[in-house]
Formats: sequence, C-alpha cells, structure tokens
Amino acid sequence: MLIFKLIFSIGNNTAEGTVHQFYEYEQEGDFGRSWELLHPVMQEKFGRSAYFQDKAHVFIGHFGAETFSYEVSDVKKLKDWRMEKEGEIFETVYEYEVELNYRGKYGHFLYIQYVYVVKEEKEWRILWDYKK
Repeated sequence: MLIFKLIFSIGNNTAEGTVHQFYEYEQEGDFGRSWELLHPVMQEKFGRSAYFQDKAHVFIGHFGAETFSYEVSDVKKLKDWRMEKEGEIFETVYEYEVELNYRGKYGHFLYIQYVYVVKEEKEWRILWDYKK
C-alpha cells in the first residue's frame, strides 16, 4: 500500500498526473478539490462555490449522469500560449485532449475537453482555452 501511494504521489507531480487527479476529483463529485487544481486566472473566472454549483447542476442535474469515465490523449507541448486573446502569455504549456464518457438519463454521450497544464509556483495547474 505504501509503495502504491508513493508511486501515485510521484505521478501527481507531473502535468499528466495533475490532469488525472483533476478528473478523478470530478468523477467523485469533489468539485472543491478539482477547483483547487485550476490556475489562479481560472479561479478568478468563477469562485469555488459557483464552480461547485455549476458542475453539480449541469452534469448531475441536467445530464442525469452521476459519474463518467475519461481518457487522456497524448501530450502536445505548446510555446507562448494564451488562455484568452489578450491574456497572459504562458511560455510553456502542455495540451491534453480529454474524452469524457457520460451515461445519463439522455443516454450515452461523449464530451471532448481540451486541457492545458502549466507550472505555477512549482505546482501544475489546469487552464482552459477561452480564445474566440
């Protein structure tokens, strides 16, 4: 058990490990903890309680899906990336395509989300693309 925890914690110190940890929290409905993995500029977009309420309302309430499965794609390394058209430039960002599979009251559906991960104060943090 100790070896498993050690390996698991090492994996969370990577960009991909952070993506997996984020979606594991989301699967559990622990939106407060998944929110903590968001980059501060993302956290400014919506407060912790608003994020929790929106996620629970949309995915559980509207979709009728208690949980989901997910798959993370191979990584792409991007240089000088921006989250928003006029936003901060991030020197190095890792892009993942995440495939989320939901089964709910409206049947089975697939949701694709692009996730960007950047190192912020020695911690990996999640960003989403808001460019239009």
